[in-house]
Amino acid sequence: MMTESGACIGIVCGSGTLPFAVADAVIARGARLILFAIRGFADPSRVSRYPHHWVSMGEVGRLQKLLRKEDCNNVALIGGLLRPALREVRFDFGTLRALPKILRAFRGGDDHLISTLSKIFEDKGIRILGIQDIAPEILSPQGALTALKPDADAMSDIALGQSVLHAIGPYDIGQAVIVIDGHVVAIEGAEGTDGLLARVVQMRASRRIRGREGRGVLVKVPKPGQDLRFDLPTIGPQTIAGAKAANLAGIAVAAHLSLLAEAQETIAAAEKAGLFVFGLAREAGA
Repeated sequence: MMTESGACIGIVCGSGTLPFAVADAVIARGARLILFAIRGFADPSRVSRYPHHWVSMGEVGRLQKLLRKEDCNNVALIGGLLRPALREVRFDFGTLRALPKILRAFRGGDDHLISTLSKIFEDKGIRILGIQDIAPEILSPQGALTALKPDADAMSDIALGQSVLHAIGPYDIGQAVIVIDGHVVAIEGAEGTDGLLARVVQMRASRRIRGREGRGVLVKVPKPGQDLRFDLPTIGPQTIAGAKAANLAGIAVAAHLSLLAEAQETIAAAEKAGLFVFGLAREAGA
């Protein structure tokens, strides 16, 4: 645990509410917190509530200098970032020095890109942490998180979804799948989970899905071999709204390896929508 009193934790802050939930948890543990907010992604009105610096996408050298200035050697990368085209990256001198590594990183999937960029910082003595290292209390617990629990059919769909995600994991495709009555109807792609759910709404409207409404499960788990410091599966109130619109029975996520953004609101929304939310035990060998 890297949040002992007096320690400095830096959060490289992307979009969404998650960076600020983590920031609040870090502060509550007594650690010194600095946000390094990425222009065009982080919410300025929220960032302003915390000690912070602004950096542009690609300013590797500037970020490294700021970390040294703040004596901040422990950093987590949190929040949404759209993968940029190289022409959109603002190169500073530090970026140019690392350019060969960055170019190689862009040739792989998102996991490869993030891991390679993190290695650039680790080579400078900066430790890259995950949410489980600094704010484990915001991870999903195991078992039913709602009063409604998955029935036997839903558990069967969940098991199939886990198997599918395990099979496609090495291809760095996505972390989510929707299974309805034993049929895999949609796998997450570049559109993300919200887009995946919207696709199921469209398929139901066009009668491409024949299963009864109120059946089926959204399953989200990390990819096999995924670096668990980055891009953990996340659900929030918007996920609940999407699952309700898709007429699913519920959502299953990997316990202790998935994030509940705005946890109280998420569970309350699921209860109101008549959906279950379930934390899955970690699979053996996963």
